Amino acid sequence: MASQEIEALSSALARLPGLGPRSARRAVLWLVKHREQALPALLEALAAVSETLVECQTCGNVDTSDPCGICTDPRRDARSLCVVEEVADVWALDRARLFPGRYHVLGGRLSALDGIGPEDLNLAALLARVEEGGVDEVVLAMNATLEGQTTAHYIAERLEAFPLRVTQLAHGLPVGGELDYLDEGTLAQALRARRPVG
Repeated sequence: MASQEIEALSSALARLPGLGPRSARRAVLWLVKHREQALPALLEALAAVSETLVECQTCGNVDTSDPCGICTDPRRDARSLCVVEEVADVWALDRARLFPGRYHVLGGRLSALDGIGPEDLNLAALLARVEEGGVDEVVLAMNATLEGQTTAHYIAERLEAFPLRVTQLAHGLPVGGELDYLDEGTLAQALRARRPVG
Protein backbone atom coordinates (compact mmCIF):
# COMPACT_ATOMS: atom_id res chain seq x y z
CA MET A 1 0.00 0.00 0.00
CA ALA A 2 1.39 3.42 -0.99
CA SER A 3 1.43 6.34 1.44
CA GLN A 4 -1.37 8.89 1.46
CA GLU A 5 0.89 11.45 -0.24
CA ILE A 6 1.73 9.09 -3.10
CA GLU A 7 -1.93 8.14 -3.50
CA ALA A 8 -2.90 11.83 -3.50
CA LEU A 9 -0.33 12.54 -6.23
CA SER A 10 -1.55 9.55 -8.26
CA SER A 11 -5.15 10.74 -7.92
CA ALA A 12 -4.22 14.27 -8.98
CA LEU A 13 -2.35 13.02 -12.05
CA ALA A 14 -5.18 10.62 -12.95
CA ARG A 15 -7.51 13.63 -13.34
CA LEU A 16 -5.38 14.94 -16.22
CA PRO A 17 -6.71 14.24 -19.74
CA GLY A 18 -5.20 11.11 -21.25
CA LEU A 19 -4.00 9.71 -17.93
CA GLY A 20 -5.94 7.03 -16.15
CA PRO A 21 -5.16 5.52 -12.73
CA ARG A 22 -2.56 3.08 -14.10
CA SER A 23 -0.73 5.69 -16.18
CA ALA A 24 -0.76 8.06 -13.21
CA ARG A 25 0.76 5.41 -10.94
CA ARG A 26 3.47 4.71 -13.54
CA ALA A 27 4.23 8.44 -13.73
CA VAL A 28 4.48 8.68 -9.94
CA LEU A 29 6.80 5.67 -9.80
CA TRP A 30 8.99 7.23 -12.50
CA LEU A 31 9.08 10.53 -10.60
CA VAL A 32 10.04 8.74 -7.39
CA LYS A 33 12.79 6.82 -9.16
CA HIS A 34 14.15 9.99 -10.84
CA ARG A 35 13.18 12.46 -8.13
CA GLU A 36 16.57 14.17 -7.82
CA GLN A 37 16.60 15.25 -11.47
CA ALA A 38 12.92 15.29 -12.44
CA LEU A 39 11.06 16.64 -9.41
CA PRO A 40 12.85 20.00 -9.00
CA ALA A 41 12.45 20.80 -12.71
CA LEU A 42 8.79 19.74 -12.66
CA LEU A 43 8.03 21.75 -9.53
CA GLU A 44 9.78 24.81 -10.96
CA ALA A 45 7.87 24.55 -14.25
CA LEU A 46 4.53 24.11 -12.43
CA ALA A 47 5.22 27.12 -10.20
CA ALA A 48 6.19 29.29 -13.18
CA VAL A 49 3.05 28.30 -15.07
CA SER A 50 0.86 28.85 -12.02
CA GLU A 51 2.21 32.38 -11.58
CA THR A 52 2.32 33.55 -15.20
CA LEU A 53 -0.31 31.73 -17.29
CA VAL A 54 -3.23 33.90 -18.46
CA GLU A 55 -6.01 33.73 -21.03
CA CYS A 56 -5.70 36.20 -23.88
CA GLN A 57 -8.69 38.55 -23.77
CA THR A 58 -8.44 39.11 -27.52
CA CYS A 59 -8.47 35.56 -28.88
CA GLY A 60 -8.86 33.16 -25.94
CA ASN A 61 -5.42 31.55 -26.32
CA VAL A 62 -3.42 30.65 -23.20
CA ASP A 63 -0.03 32.34 -22.86
CA THR A 64 2.17 34.15 -20.36
CA SER A 65 1.03 37.58 -21.59
CA ASP A 66 -2.27 39.27 -22.44
CA PRO A 67 -2.64 39.87 -25.34
CA CYS A 68 -0.83 36.68 -26.32
CA GLY A 69 2.24 36.38 -28.52
CA ILE A 70 0.18 35.46 -31.57
CA CYS A 71 -2.08 38.52 -31.27
CA THR A 72 0.87 40.88 -30.83
CA ASP A 73 3.07 39.38 -33.55
CA PRO A 74 3.35 42.07 -36.27
CA ARG A 75 4.24 39.41 -38.87
CA ARG A 76 0.77 37.88 -38.55
CA ASP A 77 -1.88 38.79 -41.10
CA ALA A 78 -4.59 40.56 -39.08
CA ARG A 79 -6.98 40.27 -42.05
CA SER A 80 -7.22 36.47 -41.67
CA LEU A 81 -8.90 34.97 -38.63
CA CYS A 82 -9.00 31.23 -37.92
CA VAL A 83 -11.80 30.13 -35.55
CA VAL A 84 -11.14 26.97 -33.52
CA GLU A 85 -12.92 25.09 -30.77
CA GLU A 86 -10.16 24.84 -28.16
CA VAL A 87 -6.71 26.23 -27.31
CA ALA A 88 -5.16 22.86 -28.23
CA ASP A 89 -6.41 23.46 -31.80
CA VAL A 90 -4.53 26.78 -31.95
CA TRP A 91 -1.37 25.08 -30.79
CA ALA A 92 -1.76 22.22 -33.31
CA LEU A 93 -2.37 24.57 -36.24
CA ASP A 94 0.37 26.97 -35.21
CA ARG A 95 2.88 24.14 -34.76
CA ALA A 96 2.38 23.32 -38.46
CA ARG A 97 3.21 26.96 -39.36
CA LEU A 98 0.75 26.89 -42.24
CA PHE A 99 -1.68 29.63 -41.19
CA PRO A 100 -0.20 33.16 -41.30
CA GLY A 101 -3.12 34.93 -39.62
CA ARG A 102 -4.56 35.20 -36.13
CA TYR A 103 -6.88 32.93 -34.16
CA HIS A 104 -10.08 32.99 -32.17
CA VAL A 105 -10.88 30.28 -29.59
CA LEU A 106 -14.56 29.48 -29.00
CA GLY A 107 -13.98 27.47 -25.84
CA GLY A 108 -16.08 24.54 -27.04
CA ARG A 109 -18.73 23.72 -29.62
CA LEU A 110 -22.51 23.79 -29.81
CA SER A 111 -24.06 20.67 -28.33
CA ALA A 112 -27.76 20.37 -27.56
CA LEU A 113 -27.17 17.09 -25.70
CA ASP A 114 -24.67 18.75 -23.35
CA GLY A 115 -26.74 21.93 -23.02
CA ILE A 116 -24.10 24.11 -24.71
CA GLY A 117 -25.66 26.94 -26.69
CA PRO A 118 -24.25 29.99 -28.49
CA GLU A 119 -24.21 32.02 -25.27
CA ASP A 120 -21.84 29.47 -23.70
CA LEU A 121 -19.17 30.02 -26.37
CA ASN A 122 -16.86 32.95 -27.07
CA LEU A 123 -19.02 34.00 -30.04
CA ALA A 124 -19.82 37.55 -28.94
CA ALA A 125 -16.11 38.39 -28.88
CA LEU A 126 -15.68 36.88 -32.37
CA LEU A 127 -18.50 39.01 -33.77
CA ALA A 128 -17.06 42.09 -32.03
CA ARG A 129 -13.65 41.45 -33.65
CA VAL A 130 -15.27 41.17 -37.07
CA GLU A 131 -17.41 44.27 -36.49
CA GLU A 132 -14.28 46.31 -35.71
CA GLY A 133 -13.29 45.80 -39.33
CA GLY A 134 -10.03 44.83 -40.92
CA VAL A 135 -10.94 41.14 -41.24
CA ASP A 136 -11.24 39.90 -44.83
CA GLU A 137 -11.49 36.15 -44.22
CA VAL A 138 -12.71 33.93 -41.40
CA VAL A 139 -11.53 30.33 -41.59
CA LEU A 140 -13.78 27.92 -39.68
CA ALA A 141 -11.48 25.19 -38.38
CA MET A 142 -14.00 23.11 -36.45
CA ASN A 143 -13.53 19.41 -35.80
CA ALA A 144 -15.16 17.07 -38.32
CA THR A 145 -17.86 15.99 -35.86
CA LEU A 146 -21.60 16.62 -35.98
CA GLU A 147 -21.27 19.25 -33.23
CA GLY A 148 -18.26 20.85 -34.93
CA GLN A 149 -20.04 21.13 -38.26
CA THR A 150 -23.19 22.46 -36.56
CA THR A 151 -21.05 25.12 -34.88
CA ALA A 152 -19.38 26.04 -38.19
CA HIS A 153 -22.77 26.34 -39.90
CA TYR A 154 -24.11 28.54 -37.09
CA ILE A 155 -21.08 30.86 -37.22
CA ALA A 156 -21.24 31.06 -41.02
CA GLU A 157 -24.89 32.19 -40.75
CA ARG A 158 -23.98 34.84 -38.15
CA LEU A 159 -21.18 36.15 -40.39
CA GLU A 160 -23.36 36.50 -43.51
CA ALA A 161 -24.08 40.13 -42.63
CA PHE A 162 -20.39 41.09 -42.90
CA PRO A 163 -18.46 41.81 -46.11
CA LEU A 164 -15.92 39.04 -45.74
CA ARG A 165 -15.08 35.60 -47.06
CA VAL A 166 -16.00 32.67 -44.82
CA THR A 167 -14.13 29.44 -45.55
CA GLN A 168 -13.90 26.05 -43.90
CA LEU A 169 -11.12 23.50 -43.64
CA ALA A 170 -11.43 20.72 -46.19
CA HIS A 171 -12.44 17.31 -44.92
CA GLY A 172 -11.96 13.96 -46.50
CA LEU A 173 -9.13 11.67 -47.42
CA PRO A 174 -5.95 12.09 -45.39
CA VAL A 175 -2.66 12.16 -47.28
CA GLY A 176 -1.35 8.61 -47.36
CA GLY A 177 -4.72 7.18 -46.33
CA GLU A 178 -6.01 3.99 -47.90
CA LEU A 179 -9.70 3.77 -48.79
CA ASP A 180 -10.06 0.36 -47.17
CA TYR A 181 -9.14 1.77 -43.73
CA LEU A 182 -11.36 4.87 -43.76
CA ASP A 183 -14.72 5.13 -42.04
CA GLU A 184 -17.91 5.79 -44.01
CA GLY A 185 -18.23 9.39 -42.78
CA THR A 186 -14.75 10.31 -44.05
CA LEU A 187 -15.42 8.61 -47.39
CA ALA A 188 -18.78 10.38 -47.74
CA GLN A 189 -17.19 13.77 -47.00
CA ALA A 190 -14.39 13.11 -49.49
CA LEU A 191 -16.93 12.26 -52.20
CA ARG A 192 -19.03 15.36 -51.47
CA ALA A 193 -15.92 17.59 -51.59
CA ARG A 194 -14.55 16.13 -54.84
CA ARG A 195 -13.06 18.59 -57.34
CA PRO A 196 -11.96 18.58 -60.98
CA VAL A 197 -8.58 17.05 -61.84
CA GLY A 198 -6.00 19.32 -63.41
